[in-house]
Amino acid sequence: MTATPNAFKIYIRLLHDCDIAMGPGKADLIEAIERHGSLSAAAKVMDISYRRVWAMVESMNAGFKEPLVATAHGGAKGGGASVTPFGHEVLRLYRTLQTEANDLTLRHFEHIKPLMKAD
Repeated sequence: MTATPNAFKIYIRLLHDCDIAMGPGKADLIEAIERHGSLSAAAKVMDISYRRVWAMVESMNAGFKEPLVATAHGGAKGGGASVTPFGHEVLRLYRTLQTEANDLTLRHFEHIKPLMKAD
């Protein structure tokens, strides 16, 4: 098996205490909440439990100075969730960090790749 740059991927996780405040899955969750307007719909499209989504939102909101996701309880008018302006900014900065780290890593990997044994 020959290694290719496409097989190399960097995962960046931002920690708050021992909890992951932001990582690739949480960034994807923010995007799903933005698209679908609710935690339950985001859970469904991401194929994870509502309970897991709720825990992810709580840990994201706890890890930053302001909430990234705002929630409204259900009832006669229904509930919902939305990404806050602060959440949009954190997501934008995180995605930029991911892209730049991946680009830098791939450039360095190109120097290491010829030194690796091919299978």
